[in-house]
Order: sequence, then C-alpha cells, then structure tokens
Amino acid sequence: MPIITLPYQYLEELTGTDRDTIIDRLPMIGADIERFKDDHTDVEFFPDRPDLFSTEGVARAMKGFLGIETGPVIYETKPSGITITVDENIAPIRPYIGSAVIRGLTFSGEAIESLMGLQEALHWAVGRGRGKVAIGVHDLSTVTPPFRYFGADPKFSFVPLDFEEEMTMEEMLTKHPKGVDYAHLVRDFDLYPLITDANGSVLSFPPIINGELTRVTEQTTDILLDCTGTDLKAVTTAVKIICASLVEAGGTIESVEINGKVWPNLKPEKRTINVDECNRLLGLELSAGEIAAHLEAMRFGAIPHPRKGEVEVQVPCYRADVMHDWDVFEDVAIAYGFENFEPQLPATFTVGREHPKQTLMGAVRQIMTGLGYLEMMPFTLTSRRVLFDQMQRPYDNAVLPVLHPISEEQTLIRTDLLPLLMEILQHNHHRELPQKIFHVGDAIDGTETIQKMAAVSIHTEADFSEIFAAADVLCRNLGLVYTLEESDDPAFIEGRRGDIIVDGVKRGVFGELHPAVITAFELDQPTAGFELDLRALD
Repeated sequence: MPIITLPYQYLEELTGTDRDTIIDRLPMIGADIERFKDDHTDVEFFPDRPDLFSTEGVARAMKGFLGIETGPVIYETKPSGITITVDENIAPIRPYIGSAVIRGLTFSGEAIESLMGLQEALHWAVGRGRGKVAIGVHDLSTVTPPFRYFGADPKFSFVPLDFEEEMTMEEMLTKHPKGVDYAHLVRDFDLYPLITDANGSVLSFPPIINGELTRVTEQTTDILLDCTGTDLKAVTTAVKIICASLVEAGGTIESVEINGKVWPNLKPEKRTINVDECNRLLGLELSAGEIAAHLEAMRFGAIPHPRKGEVEVQVPCYRADVMHDWDVFEDVAIAYGFENFEPQLPATFTVGREHPKQTLMGAVRQIMTGLGYLEMMPFTLTSRRVLFDQMQRPYDNAVLPVLHPISEEQTLIRTDLLPLLMEILQHNHHRELPQKIFHVGDAIDGTETIQKMAAVSIHTEADFSEIFAAADVLCRNLGLVYTLEESDDPAFIEGRRGDIIVDGVKRGVFGELHPAVITAFELDQPTAGFELDLRALD
C-alpha cells in the first residue's frame, strides 16, 4: 500500500486548520500513520482510495470530515482550444490517451513533490507498474499545440528528463534508469509511443520518460496532462484524480479535444440509495436527512427524499472505488464515526480451528519455502491457450468453462497449476535468474474443487535431477509413499519425465519442460517443474 508524505505547512494551507486537529482525526477516514517527522508525517492509505494519494486529496477529504467545507466540489471546465491527434499506428502498442490543461497553478517545492508523489502512487495502484496507465505532466509554456500521439521509430532521439544530451528511444531502454525499469512494456514493439508538439518537440515517451524540455518547475503556472495506457478505465480514473487534486491546489481545468472527443469529463455519477438498506447493513437508525449530511461530510452531493425513503447521491468524479451502493454506505459509516458504534458480542459463540486441508497446504508451503521456492498467487481463471495449447496438452472437454467471460484470458477455471506458474515466468522473463516458484491452492476436477501444488525452476542448469529431488523431498516430508512410472505427458521432454503413482493412481508429474513449451511461454532457459494432486494424502 502506498505511503503518502503530508507536509504540515502545505496541509495546513490547504485545509485552513492546524496539523494537530488533522492528525488526530486522520486515522478515522481509513489511514494508518506510519511516522511523525518535524515537518511532515507519512501516512499509509488503502489502495482502493487513490484519490487520497496526494496532500491535496487528503486536504479535500479532511475539510469535509472536519466540517470545514462539506458537500461536493463543482468542477467546471472550459475549452482550451488545444487538440491531440492520435495516429492509427499506436493502436496495437498503447491505444488510449486522456488529457487536460490545468492553468493558474502556483507551484511550491512541496506542491511539486505532492504531484510527483501522486503520479508514482497512481502508477502503482491504478497503472499496475505503468502497464495499464502512465502519467505525464508538462510545462505548457515550453511547447506549441496542437499535439500528436503516435508510434515512432525507436531510433528517434531527444533529451530525456534529468539528462543533458540527446539519446535515441532505443538507448533510453538501457541507459536511462526509468528505461531500464520499464523497458519490458515497449521493447517488443517495432514502434515506440511518442507525444510531440506542432514543431516536433518531444513531450513524452510513454510509459518510459518525459522530455527534459517540459520539466515542471516552481515557475510553471500552466500544465498539460497526458495519461496513456492499455486500459481506458484506468486512463480515465488517473485523469480525473489528478485534475481534482490540482483544483485543490488552485488550478482551473480546461478541456482538450482528442480525435474529436472532449477530455476530461468531471461530472459526478448519480445514484439513488435506500435508507432502510443502509440502516440494516450498518445497524443504525438514521433518517434520510442524517444520511445525506454524513455523505456531504464525505464530499458527496446528497439530497434526502424522506417520503420515498431514499437519498439521491452524486458521487464525485475522483471516487473510482464507488461501484455499489454498499460503497456509499461505508462512507456513511466513516462519517458517522466508527468510535460511535456501540460494540456488541455476537449472538452465537463458536471456537474455530484450521481446516485439515489448510493444515496440509500450510505444510506444503513450509517445505517448499525451505527448499528455496517463492510462493506465487496466480489467478483462478485462465484460458485454453495457457492451460492446454502452450503446454502441448490435448484439450479436455470436461473442463469447467466460465459462462460469461469478460476476456479471452479468463474463460476457464484452472484444472492444473503448473501452466499458471509458467505464465508467471513469462511475465517475469526480464528478471534475473534463477527463479524458483511454487503455488498451492484449489483447482477443479470436473465440478469438484480439489487441492494441488506445483513448482517450477528456471535457470541455465535446471534439469530432471533437480526437480525430482524437490518432488521427492516434498513427498517424503508429507509422509507420502509413492512409486514412479515413465510419463507420456507432452509438456515434458521424452525420457526426462515421470509420473508419481500413489495406490495405483497417477497423482503427479515431474520433469524437464519441453523446448516447445518453453518457447511458447516466451522463455529462453531450461525449465523444470512438477505438480502434485494433494488428494494423494487423503
């Protein structure tokens, strides 16, 4: 979870109250204070509230929570006259871009640090390491609109941020610190994303680095925001949160036209909540008017309708976490004050104990970590491509499909764990070797939920002997009596694979992964793995 630095002086300027009052009440909105310093405090927020990842966002929330300024912030935008043209050749690389112009800012050192900190926190919480969204802010006075977003030749050169000399985009991936960190997001493409102005000057090479030309300084008053990514929702969320934060810093928002579409849309979302449902879930007896007042303290717009038993709610544009009425009810509880809830003992008293299957999986974890393997948590949903095609295994028609999948990558419920570990290796192919990972968890056999474990090892000397030794140590420590038979599993190399047999039933497989499987997962080093059905221990 991100840790946000809150400078006392800047926070007091934004809220209009003293630091002691803020710090005393801050934990009650869902914050964990990490440490106190002479001029600032470091606070940890849950990742579901990215709107609080800046001093400005915290100030906005605390003004409402403390009753200094309640109700919604009204975000008015006017046209900037600025346009961004998006070329078709960027679509396969990084198709989405959102933007806005923010004018009238007065940047202190603390304000710049807050903006940069918000960028990095959003890169983590919303952008998933810049993969889904990357954010750039630019001094608008240094460039000339209109702007262009397109795929450029990797040999195109400019001066990147924090450097004094030009280098090609290709060179930045190996010589610039940010390029080294995020090269894996673009290096496999023939063209690299680029944003330029009317004169061909570079604003940004997303998601890697901005140009030095548009560096934001204390003299900057007007900025151009760009958010590029592979996920439209993430891009939209980032634009709204940054715009809302900069309004708190004194800025005014102007819209930008991107291929005919106007950005940003800062209008609130409207929903109607039921008073009785809210009270039932919270265990309270609040009136529609009281619920509305609590929501306004959380910076919502709220109009009570007592006769209907409803409250009409306007959800602020920056509240990306509100997806259900229950999320609104949670804010009612926060404003009501958790310290004001009357604690009660549950009506039924029980004593819990660990389920035997959890005990078994815990033992597997202990053994595998002792062998130097790192535990992973792959998704429960996967696809035919990962589960069967890339593993060279025949498709099983008895596999359990998802009725209404949301993507091609999540169409089946996993029947095996080893393919998912191979996919994790694929995602981490740019990391140093060796990599030794495992997972223990649920899988599906027909319609029955079962438990399995799997492990893989990838490095220059990964082989049959290594993975057999790991499987043997696991089985012996679990007290599992087994025999071995030659395997015909096509995922492994013939002659370097074996089946684990328990009471005459195949319960596991191990060996060196076939070169075709390794290349299918875009790997280039020897890989060995094994999988064990934990029903063998029933």
